[in-house]
Amino acid sequence: MRRRALIAAALVAAAVLIFVVGRSMAAEPLRASVAGARYAATVVIDRPTIGPITVEVGVTSGDAYTVAVSAVMTGMGHATSELSARATAPGRFVAEGELFPMSGAWEVSLRVNGAAGEETLVVNALVTG
Repeated sequence: MRRRALIAAALVAAAVLIFVVGRSMAAEPLRASVAGARYAATVVIDRPTIGPITVEVGVTSGDAYTVAVSAVMTGMGHATSELSARATAPGRFVAEGELFPMSGAWEVSLRVNGAAGEETLVVNALVTG
C-alpha cells in the first residue's frame, strides 16, 4: 500500500513539473539569427504559439526590398502560406497573421528579395500551445 502511494505521489510530482516547465517555455520569445550567401537576418517572435502572431525580421546584411515569412513542419508534412511582411524602416519588416496551426517543431522560412536577388533563410522554432 505504501509503495502505491509513493508511486502515485511521484507521478503527480512529475505531472506538475512537466506542466510548470511547459508553461515557462511558452513565455519565452524566439530570437534567432541566420546568415546566407546574400543576406543575414534576425527574426523575433514574442510568443511562438498557435493563432495570430507577429514576426519581426531585421535584415542585418544586404539591401532587402521585401520579406515574406512561411513555416514548414517537416515531421508532419505541414506547410503554411506566406505572410507578406511590411517594411517599418530600412532593413526592418513585420509580418502578422497565423503562422503555426499546431504545436511542435517548425522551420520558419524568410524569403528575402533585394538588390542581391532572392534568398530563403531558415530558422527553427519550437511552438507551444
